[in-house]
Amino acid sequence: MFVDKSMTKRVITIKPETSLIEARALMDEHSIRHLPVTDDTNTLVGIVTDRDLRSATPSILLDDFDSARERDRLSRISARDIMSKTPAVLKPMHTIQDALLIIQQRKVGALPVVDENNKLKGILSVRDLMRAFTNVLGIGEPGTLLGILVEEKVGQLKRIVDAITEENISFGSVLVARHWDASKRAVFPYLLTNNVARIKKKLIGLGYTLIDPMEWHLDRLPKDE
Repeated sequence: MFVDKSMTKRVITIKPETSLIEARALMDEHSIRHLPVTDDTNTLVGIVTDRDLRSATPSILLDDFDSARERDRLSRISARDIMSKTPAVLKPMHTIQDALLIIQQRKVGALPVVDENNKLKGILSVRDLMRAFTNVLGIGEPGTLLGILVEEKVGQLKRIVDAITEENISFGSVLVARHWDASKRAVFPYLLTNNVARIKKKLIGLGYTLIDPMEWHLDRLPKDE
C-alpha cells in the first residue's frame, strides 16, 4: 500500500515568517502536532512540531503566556527560527512499511510527503499509519485472534491456513512473530468469526500448541529493534 493512499492530503501549513503564536493557534484549532513550512511555491522548507514550540517557548506552559509582554516577545519569533530545515520526508510511492521504518528510525510522529521537486503533497502521521494498518489487518471487523506455536520449518503456515480454510472461516490477516525462541515461531491468524472452538480443537489435533496471543509482548523483541 502506497503512502499517497493513506496520507492526509489537505495539509495545514505555515510560512517561514509565521509567528509562534499563530503556529500554536493553528495546532490547537486543528488538533495537530506537526506543521510543514512551505514557501510561496508550495516547496517544503521545514517543519515545526509541537515539541519545537514547547522547547522554544516554555512560557506557553506557564501562567504568563497570556501577558502582553510575553505575547509581544513570542510574536517576534517566527517559524524559520525554530523549524527543522531538513526533515525526513516520504515520496508518494513509498509504502506504508517504508513509512513505519522511517518513523521508527527517525523517532518522529509524522512525515511530510513531497514530489520529486520537493513540492508538498501531503503528510503521513502515526495516526494515519495506524488507520492504514487497521484496515490492512482487518481488525476493524469483529473476529478472534488465535495464537499458534509452530516449529521453524517450511510448510507450517500453509498447513495452518489450509486447516482454517477447510472450516470455511475467513481471514482478516495473518501475522508471524519471528522472535519466539530458536526453533519456533508464533503465528497469529485473525479470523472473522467468534466461533473458533472447532478450529481450535482441529489445530490441537494437528499437533499445534495454542497460546494466548497476549503472551506475545514487545519485550520479546531484540533490544536493537
